[in-house]
Amino acid sequence: MFANYGREKDSGFIGGGQAGCDFQVSNLVFGVQGQFDFGNVNGRHFLTDLPTFSETNSLKDIVTGTGRIGYLWTPQFLGYGKVGVAYLRSSNNVYLPGGALFESASFWQPALTAGVGGEWMFAPNWSVFAEWNYFWTEDDFAQHFAATPGLVSEVINVRPRVQEVLLGVNYKFHWEGPVVAKY
Repeated sequence: MFANYGREKDSGFIGGGQAGCDFQVSNLVFGVQGQFDFGNVNGRHFLTDLPTFSETNSLKDIVTGTGRIGYLWTPQFLGYGKVGVAYLRSSNNVYLPGGALFESASFWQPALTAGVGGEWMFAPNWSVFAEWNYFWTEDDFAQHFAATPGLVSEVINVRPRVQEVLLGVNYKFHWEGPVVAKY
């Protein structure tokens, strides 16, 4: 039997860290970046085809590897775009009409990501940034949900779409020598 479990819009807060390396050529900045975000972006909805059942979803972690290219509009302000790959770790549960756990799964999914942002260097080696990122899976990924004892488990296609807004502070190491009026 194929059933439509529906969809939901979840929200929450995440935190994390990043490390990367930038190279500047005139006003162009090229870089690579790795990032790890953790949190609990949660939601709950009733199933479309089984309206007495409910499902909870929780996005736990996001790990990304991206490349970015930016333009220095002023010596202190960088606007940039980025693209790359990501892995999303989620936890999903399906509940019976009385609220008892029916089945659950926890899994990692590969995804793609793209984003845009701005970074302002407010002091030597220090900058603040604001960034918007979008994550999507390229295909449906079937996840095996393990049922509670005595019940039959099933395979469910899970296809998250995630939007993330980040605000942060960066410290930049300049290994080539003293900091000169350079991004």
